Formats: sequence, structure tokens, C-alpha cells
Amino acid sequence: MAKSDTIFICQACGAISPKWAGKCEACGSWNTLQEETVRAVVPGALAAPTGKRGKGLAFADLAGESTPPARFQSGVAEFDRVCGGGLVPASAVLIGGDPGVGKSTLLLQAAAGLARGGATVAYVTGEEAEAQVQDRARRLGVADSAVRLAAETDLRQILDGLKSLKPDVVIIDSIQTLWAEGVNAAPGTVVQVRACAHELVRHAKKAGCAILLVGHVTKDGQIAGPRVVEHLVDAVIYFEGERGVPFRILRAVKNRFGATDEIGVFEMVEKGLRETPNPSALFLGPSGRRSSGAAVFAAVEGSRPMLVEIQALASPAAYGTPRRAVVGWDTSRLAMILAVLETRCGLGFAGRDVYLSIAGGLKITEPAADLAVAAALISALFDEPLPDDCVVFGEAALSGDVRAVGRTELRLKEAAKLGFRRALAPVGAEASVGVNVRELARLTDLVETIAPQAQRGG
Repeated sequence: MAKSDTIFICQACGAISPKWAGKCEACGSWNTLQEETVRAVVPGALAAPTGKRGKGLAFADLAGESTPPARFQSGVAEFDRVCGGGLVPASAVLIGGDPGVGKSTLLLQAAAGLARGGATVAYVTGEEAEAQVQDRARRLGVADSAVRLAAETDLRQILDGLKSLKPDVVIIDSIQTLWAEGVNAAPGTVVQVRACAHELVRHAKKAGCAILLVGHVTKDGQIAGPRVVEHLVDAVIYFEGERGVPFRILRAVKNRFGATDEIGVFEMVEKGLRETPNPSALFLGPSGRRSSGAAVFAAVEGSRPMLVEIQALASPAAYGTPRRAVVGWDTSRLAMILAVLETRCGLGFAGRDVYLSIAGGLKITEPAADLAVAAALISALFDEPLPDDCVVFGEAALSGDVRAVGRTELRLKEAAKLGFRRALAPVGAEASVGVNVRELARLTDLVETIAPQAQRGG
């Protein structure tokens, strides 16, 4: 017989502890264990006979063919690109982002586009009143779309309404505000988020509708709640952006129906989010002669090539310990590049403050940016600007070698399209689109290319 029991669940990582403690043993967070009441399961209960015999499990061959599911097009091309070409029926998508980045604005614009395309769309808000969402719709110019709106946080009421309406697409803003009546926990806790997400995903699979769940993020930038929610859904998408920068990046980190690491680029304007089909023009900065410390990196995000300007500054350290500040790149990766330049190339960064920034608020994660970062640092150290029509890409090894990277031809084609005629790249990157490639085998070759007459070691 089942009985009630009390456990303690970490609100940061979802780890379970039989007793309270000040620090979570799993993630190290302090004061995050909260008491939850759960119903224990009697061992062997799942194996007990129910009086009914099933039909057995049917298996299929791997060689079997299935028709790809039809997708709902939102009319927002960047959003559809990140989703893999549109929303798939009977799928669940989790969207996270910082407060105020524009998640609700993006989803309202996408909902309006879906409704105009003939889909039945239900928009359920748990954070705002209906009048607030209607006012935003008028500001965005989408108030005339046939989106069905409701303000509710009770999961049972929401599911009953969805069963009655039978929409094609459901938007829940946000999952942390919902609560299930049978769960003895406050809204936003790990137990409530897990229970509500499970019920909503199950409804999506049974009813054949696509459901979009908005999730809050923690101070570390991760979606709040248990990681099991990310395993439940079919796609996890992050909406990124810096305050004061109008550009927004929609990035897929998991997608069962499309490519991962695909991105969509938007610009926040007065009337909502505007798509940016050519992001290279945004991240390159103003045209003209570039100053020292600037290098253009030929990046590939998902299936999309783009050119990004990497800016570096090396100034004499004002205090005993030099400072390292990074925006848009990995701090530990910068420390590695500086160590390689000092050890393998004899450059002196030990007594200098180093600042590195990716223009436009974009976050770069691929190792192919190593060579561009090194070029920007060398240019800043010697005050020698790189040629205006030159792009840089390649991975740096700890030995000082320059390693090859993938999709070289795609990077060079994007550079040629925007008027770049020279490239610094690893050995084997042959030019076939009118770009003159200088192949670099080691980082010392990069130093000789940028500052051949400079005295190294200072």
C-alpha cells in the first residue's frame, strides 16, 4: 500500500535528499533544498497483475519508411529555421531566455503568423493579464490575427480548455507559473514544473498539437527547473541578447526534428522583432579602415555562415596582476591562447591588461575562432592593423600549430560575397571562390604575417 513520505528536493538541480541540508551535495548550491511531499511506490506494484492482458509490443524494421510530418509555418523565417523548417505536430518546444529579452514578443509574433496561415493557435499566459497581452498585440500590429488568448495558471483548467478548443499550436507563458492541484508544492518548484511539463507534453502527443513552453532561466543562464524537462521536450531553444544591444540570437541546443546549433538573428525595434536575413552586415561594424586589434572571423553557426568582428586591446597593467576581460567568448579559452602566444611565439602579455569582445553581442563557441582571436591580440600588441579585406579562421593547438576546421568553402564563399579577397587559414584551405588564402602552419607564421618587422618579446 502506498504511503505519504517527505523528501527534500534541490530547486537548482533537482537532486533528491532524504533530509534537509544547507548545501546541495549534487550541485553545491546553498539553501536550495525544499521539503516536498510525495507518494511512495510499493516495490513490485508495477509488476502486479491488473486482470487485463495487453496485445503485446509491436516492433518495426529499421528499413521501414515513414512520411515526414507536415509542419506549421509561422511566417517568421528565422524562427522557422531554428525549429527545423517549422513546428511539427505532436511536438513540444522549450524556449528560455533572460527577463526582458523578448520571448513573449517573439512568440506573439509567431502566433499571429501561424494563425494567419490557417492554424488554430491558443496563447495561455500565466504572468500577465489578458489586457496586457492585447495591448502588446496592438503595439506589434498583430491584434487582428485569430489567436485565442487566455490568462490561467491552473493546469487542470488549461487542459480542459485545450481539449475543448482543439488547437493546432499551444503557447504556455510560462511553465514556472503553472500549478497542478494534486501536487503539494508551490508554483515554480521542481516538483510542480516537472509535473506540469509532463502533463502538457503528454497532451501534445495525444492531441497531435505543437506546444511551446516558455521557461525562466537562472543566473547561470540555464533554464530553471529539473533537467528532466529538457529531456521530455523535442527541442530546447535559447533566446539570447545583451541589454543595450538591439540584436537577439535564437539558438537551438536540442532539436529532434532539425539541426542543433542553428541560429536565427533578430533586431529589436519599436514595433517588435525584425528578422535579419544577412547577419554578417550587423556583426561586422562600420565599413572603412579597421584599427589595430580588430580581426574579422569567418564563423559558421548551424548551417549559416557569417562574418564577425573580434576586437582586442592590450594595455599596460595598472596594478600588479593583469586583468583579463572577455565579452562573447570563453575566458578559459582566452587564457589558453595567451599562454600559447607567450610560450610558442615569445610574445609578452604578462604585464598587460587584455580585453576581448565579440562585436554585436554575439557569443562564439566554435574552436575555429582561435586564429582570429590570436590575430586580434597580435594586432593589438604591435599596433599593426590587419588588411581591411582579410578574414581569419582556424584552431590553435597547445603546440603552436594551426589545425584545420570544417566547412572551409562555406566560410570563404561568405567572405567573397561581402567583398573580402584575402584569408588567413590553416593548411589545406584552398581558395575556389576568388579569395586569396595564405596558409598558416604555426602561430609564428601568423606573427610574421601581421608584424614582420616588430620586435617580439615586449
